[in-house]
Amino acid sequence: MKTLHKKQKLIVNSLGFMSLLLVLFFISSCNKDFPNTLREDYPNDTTNLKEGKRKVLYIILDGVRGNAVSSILPTNITLLARNSIYTYDGLTDYQTNTTTNAAAWANMTTGVNDAKHKIISENFAGNDLANYPTLFTRFKASNPKYRTVSIAASAAFNSNLAVDATEKQTLGTDLAVKDALIAELKTKEADLIVAQFHAAETEGAANGYETTNTAYTTAITTLDGYIGNIISELKARPSFAKENWLVVIASNKGGAATPAPGTGDTGAYGDPTRNNFIIYYNPKFSTQPLSRPDANSFPYVGFGPRFVATTTSAGFAKLSNTTLGNFGSGATAPEYTFMFKMRDDATSNNSYPCFLGKRANFNSVDALGWTFLFGSDDYQLDWGGTPRPGGGKVRDGVWHSIAFKIFNLGGKRYLNLFTDGVKKTANLDITGKSIDNTTPIQVGAIQAVNSFELTNIIVKDIALYNIAMTDDELIANMRKQITTTSPYFANLLGWWPGNETTGTTIADMSGKNNNFTANTTVTRASFEDLSPNISPLITPSSYRVVINSVDIPIQIYQWMGIAPPANWNLDGKVWKLLYTDVRNN
Repeated sequence: MKTLHKKQKLIVNSLGFMSLLLVLFFISSCNKDFPNTLREDYPNDTTNLKEGKRKVLYIILDGVRGNAVSSILPTNITLLARNSIYTYDGLTDYQTNTTTNAAAWANMTTGVNDAKHKIISENFAGNDLANYPTLFTRFKASNPKYRTVSIAASAAFNSNLAVDATEKQTLGTDLAVKDALIAELKTKEADLIVAQFHAAETEGAANGYETTNTAYTTAITTLDGYIGNIISELKARPSFAKENWLVVIASNKGGAATPAPGTGDTGAYGDPTRNNFIIYYNPKFSTQPLSRPDANSFPYVGFGPRFVATTTSAGFAKLSNTTLGNFGSGATAPEYTFMFKMRDDATSNNSYPCFLGKRANFNSVDALGWTFLFGSDDYQLDWGGTPRPGGGKVRDGVWHSIAFKIFNLGGKRYLNLFTDGVKKTANLDITGKSIDNTTPIQVGAIQAVNSFELTNIIVKDIALYNIAMTDDELIANMRKQITTTSPYFANLLGWWPGNETTGTTIADMSGKNNNFTANTTVTRASFEDLSPNISPLITPSSYRVVINSVDIPIQIYQWMGIAPPANWNLDGKVWKLLYTDVRNN
């Protein structure tokens, strides 16, 4: 790994980032048989524990956002959390598809996501439950003597997912589901009981999933009261002392709501429709809260072209197209947005070397062309000599996002400059000023004449759009990594991520085929940095620091001593269940 800039080291060594890495280290693999690790991996947790017969009570709460639960803190759920591993930041999944009840139920009963079970729409059309069956089918195949029960408020749940349950009851209300579940606990013996409640989803869908919706919060607190009744009845069973219950309480999904603070750029963590609540409870468990990572703990990871200029050589790349970057003039000319990300690793002040622009005289002021240039620790944007707005300090070894836009308003043409999501200028009037030329865009400085012109930068994710985004849109998007699903992707005239690890081509991934060609002095740098100025793409592993819905089935199998073979192809992971001191139990 490359030597980090001093300030980078301070950032990378932050507690949040190290905590994230430690959690990710323990993520389970899904491409091999899952052994029964309950007694093998955790012998110290269960020393002197007199275990009874293992059973599972699985309560599904439709439409209950995890953040709503954390805000309301319902009495019984909060008490259960004291002896639970739980999360208010759980995820139905971390994909980008529309979340439905059917898909969410399938995730939490099959242990795989919709890429495998194929359930997307509410009518279960095109499902592949034959190859990815639910808990009920797996229990029946593993041990025909297992008694499994499904008590559901929604007919679609039982008719599609509980086909192989030993006993099914479809009831019209949550109250009826609660009463039937209590009757089951009072009089019968089951190895797996699943109870599905739907009232919170009904209220959320009708009037919103916000905690300001009284009907929605009342539905949640009512469910919490039912849970209190159910747990009391469970503990009142005459055989309870001879039993060992895993109680799983999980919402199937969330619903449309204002994202929680700090989640705006955190992918699925910022999507309230995917935000759920998941709890694994047993009276002998220790408290283990699981929270989503802090937004600033996600590292910006990848490769980028490094451009170094010394007094003997220079690394640079030039565009194949000589007209891109000509913006015209006059209040009827097209509008544009231009953005990129950069890290300046220079160890000394720079005095006016240019590093990105379209100008024949690349290292001097010229009436034709525009260019970004360094001035001490700062940078400026020179627009044909004037205006030349400053963008602020960037020589600090930290990633920055930089952008400008050209737009027409009230018969005039204006330029605005932005740095790290902050607008740095008032509207700069460039009406009638043409700086077009036949020189291609160049990134990277020319050879330094003096020691104060030395440069050492990584520049990537360069993008040119044929629209002027609004200020709010530009500020929201400039810090993000561009993808094919990003806003205004169809408006790109060119997009150069710079992700190549070798070669001299910096490819245009917009589909326009206008590549940069670098000289051989340009190298490819790997990086893994934290920056408050970049909202990086979040890797799937970052979503596994909290419980996902697909984790629940494999946790249940593990509890019951069922070791899923590799050919089940499950997507979930097993969470270590920590016990309290049990020596006196």
